[in-house]
Amino acid sequence: MKPSEEFLEQGISQQNFKRVSCTTVVSLAYQSLGVVYGDLSTSPLYVYKTAFSGKLSLHENDEEIYGVLSFIFWTFTLIALLKYVFVVMSADDNGEGGTVALYSLLCRHARLSTLPNQQATDEKLSSYATDGSADTWQSSGLKALFEKHQRFSNMLLIFVLLGTSMAIGDGVLTPTISVLSAVSGVQVKIRELHESKYYVVLISCVILVGLFSLQHHGTHRVAFIFAPIVTTWLLCISSIGIYNIFQWNPHIFNALSPVYMLKFFRSTGIDGWISLGGVVLSITGVETMFADLGHFSSLSIKVAFTFLVYPCLILAYMGEAAFLTKHHEDIQRSFYKAIPGKIIFKHQINNIILFSSLVLILLIFHAEAVFWPVFIVATFAAIVGSQAVISATFSIISQCCALNCFPSVKIIHTSSKICGQIYIPEVNWMLMCLCLAVTIGLRDTNMIGHAYGLAVTTVMLVTTCLMGQVMITVWKQRIFIVVAFLLFFGSVELLYISACVYKIPEGGWIPLVLSFIFMAVMYIWNYGTMKKHDFDMENKVSMDSIVALGPSLGMVRVPGIGLVYTNLATGVPAIFGHFVTNLPAFHQVLVFVCIKSVQVPHVSENERLLISRVGLKEYGMFRCIVRYGYKDLQQENYDFENTLVSAIVQFVETEGEDESSREAGDMDIEVLHAPEHPVKNSNCNEKLKQSSYGTQVTKSGIRHPENFMLKDESLEILKAKESGVAYIIGHSYAKAKKSSTILKKFAINVVYAFLSKNFREPEVGLNVPHASLLEVGMVYYV
Repeated sequence: MKPSEEFLEQGISQQNFKRVSCTTVVSLAYQSLGVVYGDLSTSPLYVYKTAFSGKLSLHENDEEIYGVLSFIFWTFTLIALLKYVFVVMSADDNGEGGTVALYSLLCRHARLSTLPNQQATDEKLSSYATDGSADTWQSSGLKALFEKHQRFSNMLLIFVLLGTSMAIGDGVLTPTISVLSAVSGVQVKIRELHESKYYVVLISCVILVGLFSLQHHGTHRVAFIFAPIVTTWLLCISSIGIYNIFQWNPHIFNALSPVYMLKFFRSTGIDGWISLGGVVLSITGVETMFADLGHFSSLSIKVAFTFLVYPCLILAYMGEAAFLTKHHEDIQRSFYKAIPGKIIFKHQINNIILFSSLVLILLIFHAEAVFWPVFIVATFAAIVGSQAVISATFSIISQCCALNCFPSVKIIHTSSKICGQIYIPEVNWMLMCLCLAVTIGLRDTNMIGHAYGLAVTTVMLVTTCLMGQVMITVWKQRIFIVVAFLLFFGSVELLYISACVYKIPEGGWIPLVLSFIFMAVMYIWNYGTMKKHDFDMENKVSMDSIVALGPSLGMVRVPGIGLVYTNLATGVPAIFGHFVTNLPAFHQVLVFVCIKSVQVPHVSENERLLISRVGLKEYGMFRCIVRYGYKDLQQENYDFENTLVSAIVQFVETEGEDESSREAGDMDIEVLHAPEHPVKNSNCNEKLKQSSYGTQVTKSGIRHPENFMLKDESLEILKAKESGVAYIIGHSYAKAKKSSTILKKFAINVVYAFLSKNFREPEVGLNVPHASLLEVGMVYYV
């Protein structure tokens, strides 16, 4: 196995790359081209076209073209290269990037997590480690602000949800504008299509439907061609750019001077300011570059961007500008018009990769048309870029589900090797419908570009603000450095946002509507979930009171193991009290199972389960806390029953070896115990065969060992396992109080109730067999 493949299978983290060879870094840098840079590399298809739309088309002269190129160069250099590559990429969360990763980093260091069931034991996780450096007065003040005023934590969550919602909107707009821009190039050669956009829209819709229909196969099946396609594309456009520079205007290098930006504003005024909404499209995809950090190393992404992506795109933009200085009339079709029209093919080129390396030589010798080969590569590059953003959207939704900010959805692993490649059917078809609606509804890449620009700049501003807090809280930087960072990059991004806001009537309203809908869904779901947890905390019952009611209710213990799923990490949930008062019987061995997320990207398998005892030993009750990171996925084919029984047996056997701590709370005694040999979440049969207890496993389950003596309690647990396992799951229905406002009643009684009924039920996500399922219904008022 290649080293890079081995790292991908392990799940890439920064720690894995501390001692890797240069060959591995270069290999990963090459692979990252097909995953990370598809969106960014297709921007030349529509940047100049969108920038010179509107009233700026009246200023089509060399000075304005120089000014737009100067803005593109400095925006690309300052935002993409300086901010993201050299600053933001360093703020990883155990190797993970993106808005959610920055928020998780802040939650751990500033203790502002909104996730329920957070415990002190979570901070002992290996991935939870902080730098341990002393707080500065700035970081202490920021932490105190969030601790004293809960509303600031809520405002930060809403701010993060805004960035996340815009990123999801990016998943709608990127496939639309990339495919439509690539396909529209056919109008340059087929004049009949120039009169009507319907044929282009129809072809784009067919490609989009095909793209989304193939998502269930997973990107790993075609990933081996992604990197060559993007590499081919970058070499093609850079080669054509070099040709156009020397063919049409070798002095275009003068436009790199920032003086031309001032001249641009002086000559165009407000029209030039509005056109910045098109210029910002040159850096679409830089946020994806940061979000996909978890699949590769920071160094490999930096190498790929600095030594290939950055120079190739700069040359492409310069070449297109050089062409436009001599062909002002072709600005609205500048990319495809800039492709040389005559070329002579001296040899048959069968390999797409060889074509990219030879295209510059062919251009120099003025051979026949390279239009159609470049058109084909552009279409493939647009598909690759769209694929990267769609996959990133799946990842964002998965992370939001883990953070209780999105309803449960079906998440499917599409690769058994590469961590993070997932497919979400509901989200996939939702994105497809939205992409088709935007494509058919607008049919204009300029209007889609206006919407695209607003979504991209908003996400960038959110990242900048979160980075400022990370620099204070995590990096402990001096306040003047943080202020300088925020003022410099924030002012640049606000300038672009202001230009995009002006375009709201011309398509900019699309990301606003999409983000509002997604934000409303996420916030209402998070609000309802937190209220449900508060209700469970306020109404949890005492085990002593339940035991005391046993004789009066005629309560009995039946053979088998009962798994009671609860949202509480401590105490006995109200659904169990409701269950035993209506059906006064429960199983011989009772396990309260709490599945929760923690503010880390991944939880290692040997730290997944935390076993404790509930009440006295003779009660036969235990608690199992199953911990997941926000990028971990619950495996539906996971043999949880045998794994859990194995963990409980090991807990019972090692319980007397260490001094266990006892915590009293709500009349309920829990003995927290961390097993000396933590249980890994793999196949239980293999684990028990290898365990020090010599436990044997049969097809029907687990039986006692032949060569070792287990405690009586362990034997009873194994015997109970043979009698069967039952799952007890609570169905809580939220209702707003009669005194609530109309808005709250609509949010809880309509929106939250609709989401709860129409998205995945808990037993489906947990893969619970229906024959072993017991459901307990309760209504709670918020």
